[in-house]
Amino acid sequence: MGLASKFLRSCRGGAFATALLLVGGGAVAAQDGGREEAFPSTYEPAAAPPLAIVGATVLTGTGAEIPDATLLISKGVIEAVGANIAIPESYARVDGRGKWVTPGIIDAHSHLGVYPSPATPSHEDGNEATAPNTAEVWAEHSVWPQDPKFRLARAGGVTSLMILPGSANLFGGRSVTLKNVPAVTTQGMKFPHAPYGLKMACGENPKRVYGSKGRSPATRMGNVAGYRKAWIDAADYARKWDKWEKDGKAGDPPKRDLQLETLAGVLKGEILVQNHCYRADEMVVMIDVAREFGYKIRAFHHANEAFKIAPLLAKEDICVATWANSWGAKMESLDGIEETAPMIDAAGGCAIIHSDDGLLIQRLNQEAGIAMTAANHAGLSISPGQAIKWLTANPAKAMGIADRVGTLEPGKMADVVLWSANPFSVYALADRVWIDGVLMWDRADQRYQAPSDFLVGQPGQEFAR
Repeated sequence: MGLASKFLRSCRGGAFATALLLVGGGAVAAQDGGREEAFPSTYEPAAAPPLAIVGATVLTGTGAEIPDATLLISKGVIEAVGANIAIPESYARVDGRGKWVTPGIIDAHSHLGVYPSPATPSHEDGNEATAPNTAEVWAEHSVWPQDPKFRLARAGGVTSLMILPGSANLFGGRSVTLKNVPAVTTQGMKFPHAPYGLKMACGENPKRVYGSKGRSPATRMGNVAGYRKAWIDAADYARKWDKWEKDGKAGDPPKRDLQLETLAGVLKGEILVQNHCYRADEMVVMIDVAREFGYKIRAFHHANEAFKIAPLLAKEDICVATWANSWGAKMESLDGIEETAPMIDAAGGCAIIHSDDGLLIQRLNQEAGIAMTAANHAGLSISPGQAIKWLTANPAKAMGIADRVGTLEPGKMADVVLWSANPFSVYALADRVWIDGVLMWDRADQRYQAPSDFLVGQPGQEFAR
């Protein structure tokens, strides 16, 4: 019996059973630039009763911290948030006294599903390490929805995440943004109409992977030459398509090239560049390459040395997705410090705490707490209301979905976490997690804790915590 069927029977048509109906929902293919999406989302949130969370301290993701607040959720969206809000009689009440409420955590850099558990070679589908440029591949075609760590991430408050290809290549391929809901298909998790990202990588990884094979690139200058050649080819490809459109689509269209199509999408501003890059000097080079070819970098990822050029990154409006503690694994990450994200924040930039790891994704709130504490010890004075943006509003911005999610504002998706304590405390646990107003995790109710289909039926795993 599959996960959805098992839950539907155990819940006997209750709210959670209703929530799981979303895994089989169908959706009409969306239009993108007049052409149907090739792999459209089929995610549709289930209906859920209106809800009021009462008496909690709320971090809205806009910078505000509201004590003894009320949060109203209706029809899958935030209806109201604040103090002294009247609660309609029809709303179910959740007692939030002594607890904290935040937007759902958004991980801007994850490899769940493409490097799933169990970690065996047969499951490693995140790096198409066959050529320096594999912009033609799409991460969603490697995602395994049954990865058990999706549930563990949900238990850590993660409601949306961007799945990226790995960093072996100069151009690793397209990212996909997912809602962290149980599903049997990737399309059933796919965040509707979220823009694609292009994973790029600079520094050690591409030159190590291909230099060790006696191929180019084998140096950092070889990396940059590879980017420039690819963008020249992409610009030529885009011109051919533009000419065909301008000529009234007379004759046969140019032949589609999946690799160049992705790169041309970046040049047209439709696909967002997510750039793996550790060293400050290389980030500046990548900014110069982007200027040369007329595209924008949406975020630098890992970016251990971003603090050295924080004012420039703020000026360029480039987000920085990084960690507090991960440093020293290789030479280019040797200069990382705990205060990188806070220093980006203090310069007026867009700071993000990300995971890049199936374990860290389960405690991103603690990783942000480490960065916040280090910053306060250094005199930067970061409040919880500001720090929560590193996990919610700012990753939403980097992923191009900030108009719909990432803050607790009226009209936004009701992706909400109820924490047992201040979320930056090592003792805080995600007690309940709602996605589009549907309860998807409840630490006190085993019906919401069931593992993926992959684990169902294994001894001791029926309702593993």
